[in-house]
Amino acid sequence: MRDAYHEELDSIGESLVEMARLVGSAIGRATTAMLDADLKLAESVIAADQKVDDLQHELEARAIALLARQQPVATDLRIVVTSLRMSADLERSGDLAQHVAKLARLRFPDSAVPRDLQATILEMGQLAQRLMAKAAEVIITKDVDLALQLEQDDDEMDQLHRTLFQHLMDDRWKHGIETAVDVTLLGRYYERFADHAVSVAKRVVYLVTGEHADEIQASGSASGSAAGSASVEGA
Repeated sequence: MRDAYHEELDSIGESLVEMARLVGSAIGRATTAMLDADLKLAESVIAADQKVDDLQHELEARAIALLARQQPVATDLRIVVTSLRMSADLERSGDLAQHVAKLARLRFPDSAVPRDLQATILEMGQLAQRLMAKAAEVIITKDVDLALQLEQDDDEMDQLHRTLFQHLMDDRWKHGIETAVDVTLLGRYYERFADHAVSVAKRVVYLVTGEHADEIQASGSASGSAAGSASVEGA
């Protein structure tokens, strides 16, 4: 019974990794669809979001069943509750990738992004994909130091977001109001996607250490992370 219980806990973690990989791929493909005005690719991203939703629903059902049957405490309870929260972050990330794809579909056969901003949007899409890949690695490895790095990596996304607004506020902007709205929305989608990747990493920090990431960063140390990791793996 105990072995089956821990296999179920492991399967929840595997579902989280699969969700992270799916939404990371989705944001990359949605970015390509946007910049290339690729309607077929945009449609595939939109349709694929159902897989992410299904995984979240399945994960929630398994987690609730575990809570009801096993009534976990301490570390095991933290795993289940934190996993539910991470799945919500990942599901929202999938929605954001879908939003990018839907905007690409809306503006087809044109691109919603002016040529002079395409490099910035491409960089934002690539960064979003890298952040989510790192979040998936954090889920697998329970590496607290790597998790804490994500917030620093997110600073780059914030800078790219500011760059978009500098273009929008420039007196030389010549692309009209509709395009300005599109670019504003895109910037927000990528920024929020990155925020969710950071949130996933922070939740892993709490899962491993029992402390919130902000508390650890404030102390200037990830002390206890190795012991915490061992306790999670040996639970």
